[in-house]
Amino acid sequence: MDSLFEFLFKYRPLMFERGDLAFATPWPAYLGLTVLVAVAVPTVFMYARVRGKSLRRDRIALAAIRTAVLALLLFSLFRPVLVLSTVVPQRNFLGILIDDSRSMQIADRDGEPRSGFVQHNFGLEESKLLHELSERFILRFFKFASSSDRITDLSELSFTGSQTNIGRALDRARQELSSVPLAGLVTITDGADNANEALTEPLLALRARSVPVYTVGLGRESFSRDIEVSRVETPRTVLKGSSLVVDVMVTQTGFRGSTVELQVEDAGQIVSTQEVELPARGEAATARVHFTANEAGPRLFRFRIPPQPGEMVTQNNEQEALIVVEDRKEKILYFEGEPRFEVKFLRRAVTDDENIQVVTLLRTAENKFLRLDVDDEEELVGGFPKTREELFGYRGIILGSVEASFFTHDQLRMISDFVSQRGGGLLMLGGRRAFAEGGYTDTPIEDVLPVVLESPVDDGEEPFVTEIKVALTPSGMTHAATQLGSTSEETAERWRMLPPVTMVNPIRRIKPGATTLLTGDADDLSGSPVVLAFQRYGRGKALAFPVQDSWTWQMHAEIPLDDMTHETLWRQLLRWLVSGVPDRVNVRTPTDRTAPDEPVELIAEVEDDTFLRVNNTEVEASVTSPSGEMISARMEWTVDRDGEYRVDFTPSERGLHEIHVQALEDGEFLASETSYIQVTDLASEYFDAEMRPTVLRRIAEETGGRFYTPETVSTLAEDLSYTESGTTVLEQKELWDMPIVFFLVVLLVSGEWTYRRWRRLV
Repeated sequence: MDSLFEFLFKYRPLMFERGDLAFATPWPAYLGLTVLVAVAVPTVFMYARVRGKSLRRDRIALAAIRTAVLALLLFSLFRPVLVLSTVVPQRNFLGILIDDSRSMQIADRDGEPRSGFVQHNFGLEESKLLHELSERFILRFFKFASSSDRITDLSELSFTGSQTNIGRALDRARQELSSVPLAGLVTITDGADNANEALTEPLLALRARSVPVYTVGLGRESFSRDIEVSRVETPRTVLKGSSLVVDVMVTQTGFRGSTVELQVEDAGQIVSTQEVELPARGEAATARVHFTANEAGPRLFRFRIPPQPGEMVTQNNEQEALIVVEDRKEKILYFEGEPRFEVKFLRRAVTDDENIQVVTLLRTAENKFLRLDVDDEEELVGGFPKTREELFGYRGIILGSVEASFFTHDQLRMISDFVSQRGGGLLMLGGRRAFAEGGYTDTPIEDVLPVVLESPVDDGEEPFVTEIKVALTPSGMTHAATQLGSTSEETAERWRMLPPVTMVNPIRRIKPGATTLLTGDADDLSGSPVVLAFQRYGRGKALAFPVQDSWTWQMHAEIPLDDMTHETLWRQLLRWLVSGVPDRVNVRTPTDRTAPDEPVELIAEVEDDTFLRVNNTEVEASVTSPSGEMISARMEWTVDRDGEYRVDFTPSERGLHEIHVQALEDGEFLASETSYIQVTDLASEYFDAEMRPTVLRRIAEETGGRFYTPETVSTLAEDLSYTESGTTVLEQKELWDMPIVFFLVVLLVSGEWTYRRWRRLV
């Protein structure tokens, strides 16, 4: 289309976009209008007087054609010109920014890597494009990936950068060339910016200084055949032996309907596999893989699909996730208001679990308690904790059949704060003194629970004890706490085979934002009762399990003696109850994996033994590299948020780095926490690695530049010449001899003759 425009109008569209129309004749413009009127009026008058066979519409048409011909001739006589601002050769600088990231190694065009364009057009002395640019401008080259640097030779390019940050590169070039006349910037990239930084500010700065950016997009806009493991969602920490259900998102192009194998590896050993059927083009498939974290310590799990025939990019077939598998005991306080079988069998279910400690407080009579599995003789000696320090020492709370009136208002508020502020887990079990039957309506705990408490059944309309058959909900099919088999199908079948249990707390509704994992079916109860539901509440989570005899799943006659269903359910449920419960020092980094020599922001949140955030305390961070080298740094309070401290460090050595943060108050030890980060060559450049024309067009349009591809880049040097940036002069381009003017005159004259013949006026 541009070629046709240039043929008709003599010059390319860009020149008309940037130029101004003017007339080179010394005659004033009003004279031209006078001449046009002087010629047009007699013409119209002459045709108006003509009669004969012509109609009024014929005379109007012929007069219009003749006037148009005269106007075109007059337009040419006044010598129209296009006034353009052009650069003065060798008086302006041009910045050329070259993408040095790993995605430039992708060979997606005729088997040649994207970096080949750079070598062909800028790495050879005989390059036509380089020669044309060098004739007009003083060139300055930059390479960029996560950062940007000046280069003097293309041999300094390695195409190994682990990140693309276009905004930072444009800012660096603008600042470095701010003291010289700058005609513009040329950015050669695939546009796959993955730095998560907005382009708005760099583009505004360039536009304010009138620096146009000309973008050259490399690579395909879409791959013909590719599979990508695009996202993996895993917890940062889990207990040793925990069963995990991980969602893995897979996108693909060109493999519609194919079935591939998703593998999960831990230290090179395959711990799980899952068949994934790939959907239609453009759709994502979510695979749920089940595996168990059996090895303690920081573990790097790899989720991969073996490369398939014809794939254009294979480096995006896998994702890695760092999961810290902790081998420690999590203390859960189980308070039961009356002796019952549920206590015995719940404790028995987790007896062999070395990572769960269920400290039991059982009320045996008025103000008399049985304490089980306590750490020392002082623990719970006064009954249920009366202070935040004592209660917040646990990671989870289980409330059995105990009435709300047993607690003081402060204790009820403390339990609520345990979930919302401390971030602990709360589980309420069914029983005749639990939920609404236990008087928890209108208490602080009612707000925490994920279910809506109904009025106690006392009017005889429904049986007080209800037998229910339990079934999984769609959410329960994929939740780690309710997995009883190695696959979703096996889990669903196992739940269907379990015998019914009973409940005395009929609950039918959950709160907005809550999730139901198990539901029930009862012949003598209207509606489907909620069997297991949860919700996030503040920093923690709350669960409702209104079943009073889950021990039936262990002792029923239909259950084999060696069946582990009851044990598996309670171990998984309690592990999930305390998963993600924060410590008094919580350490986090933006990501669990980073590239060498990339700055890492380390943030720590520090709380006292009541889990209230503390400021102005001494917080020290120590980073130990794989070789044993240790770097220590003082973390500073951010001021913006209570208890938040921050420091940056830059790891250079590849491998697993241990981060230890310790807090001291008045010289006394307060708390500490250990975290990890993996330093490695990231493969993020190979994800969403297609050329992104939308981004590159935006950069060009918002700064006054243009977008090119390898097929259209041949006009880049000429286009750069017509700019208002830098040192420029005005240049006039003659327009009177445009082919379109000649063609229009010929067309109009021929049209007049044809019209006369058609109307038989000749």
